[in-house]
Amino acid sequence: MNINLTSIGHIKTPYQTLEECPRNVMTDGPLCRIIVHDEYAEGLYGLEPGAIILVLYWMDKAASGRLIQTSRRTGEARGVFALRSPQRPNPIGAAAVTIDALEKNEVHVRGLDCLDGTPLLDVKPAMANEVQ
Repeated sequence: MNINLTSIGHIKTPYQTLEECPRNVMTDGPLCRIIVHDEYAEGLYGLEPGAIILVLYWMDKAASGRLIQTSRRTGEARGVFALRSPQRPNPIGAAAVTIDALEKNEVHVRGLDCLDGTPLLDVKPAMANEVQ
């Protein structure tokens, strides 16, 4: 089955290379901006600073990976679905982050773990069990 996704914007981060990019979301990390295309900006209505959102993005620079990989944190072999590795069958990234500010079609957050220009797939309120 083929699934078609539409990018609704992109993410601005300070990371230009995979080597610079952190391994996980950092709540105290640098400012990142989620830029929503104008035609989807109305969908941000109701979001407020302080709210926790789930950001879904397409890690377009990630290579396809094996189903068993080595954890960068522990060095153990694990299945890709037990890891946050960007190298997966569908390179979808997900991060629960707190909104710092909103400005027109931009959502300002901190510490996303993706490269500058990463395509944005979706933004939605995070559920309590999605937040660590």
